[in-house]
Amino acid sequence: MKKTYKIDVDCANCANKMENAAKNTAGVKDAVVNFMTLKMSVEFEDGADQKEVMQQVLKNCKKIESDCEIFLK
Repeated sequence: MKKTYKIDVDCANCANKMENAAKNTAGVKDAVVNFMTLKMSVEFEDGADQKEVMQQVLKNCKKIESDCEIFLK
């Protein structure tokens, strides 16, 4: 399953780092961050708990940029 989330990030470099952090999170099959639209698309692995995975993605992204935000639906 694939979902798109609104994000708040300050620069394109940080957005790229957030994309890599998301991709390296357990339960994420693929992730793409678009800095221009401030959106993150995440494709989850089969059977992954999306809410739990996204909490971990947010935690990993905050290690890169502490004031970033992912608006979880």
